[in-house]
Amino acid sequence: MQRSRGIGHREKCDDFAKFKPLFEQVQSELESGQRETRPFELKAEIRPGAFFIVGGQTAYVAEMDDIFTNDQGRSDARLRVIFDNGTQSNMLMRSLQRALNKDEAGRRITEPEAGPLFSGQAEDGDEASGIIYVLRSKSDHPVVAEHRELVHKIGVTNMKVEKRIAGAHLQPTFLMANVEIVAQYRLFNINRTKLEKLIHRVFGAAQLDLEIPDRFGTMIKPREWFLVPLDAINEAVERIRDGSITDYRYDPSQARIVPV
Repeated sequence: MQRSRGIGHREKCDDFAKFKPLFEQVQSELESGQRETRPFELKAEIRPGAFFIVGGQTAYVAEMDDIFTNDQGRSDARLRVIFDNGTQSNMLMRSLQRALNKDEAGRRITEPEAGPLFSGQAEDGDEASGIIYVLRSKSDHPVVAEHRELVHKIGVTNMKVEKRIAGAHLQPTFLMANVEIVAQYRLFNINRTKLEKLIHRVFGAAQLDLEIPDRFGTMIKPREWFLVPLDAINEAVERIRDGSITDYRYDPSQARIVPV
């Protein structure tokens, strides 16, 4: 490969036509949610076939030479990196690493299948990114009081649940009442928003139809509250873990998770 010193040294990519469809596919998969952008963390993420966003452009690692030890005694390798504007750079792996770390908007782009939606334990390089929590209300509302063992709030948070529920009696989302924590499930490398939408879709048929007044008398219809037994929630989490949840829904008539 031709040698250059850093990410700023670029030249025209003469065979860009063969890479252009890859960039178009990645963009399409980002828009559909098959891929995501996540913070760059480890130099091990730099490998042939990997995509990044650096300097506002999508970068593709097309080639990597043999790893060698540089003058500072650190491992390095020469790369061929293609950019979505039709240029390329034969930079060092350390140069790309520095550029990604320096760029506040620098990101790595995940593979189309980045692992299961839910993982019960962390793997090397994983970062805890949220918790599914299940709450039970202490509200004296007649509907809640009558079905207290079945009325559950299912949510996803990136903070300690105890902190999330602080001041629950002042918030319509908690039915203007204190709550108790029934269950927690820790998540790793997860898109919390997508997971929350998935959970609500699975239990949509059992969403609690309830309106309560907030502190100012305005009627509010809280979301995330469902009339479901805890064992059905546990089963849903297990199916999230093994990836089969998209084929199941909660059936109120049977009070259990059933195939679609």
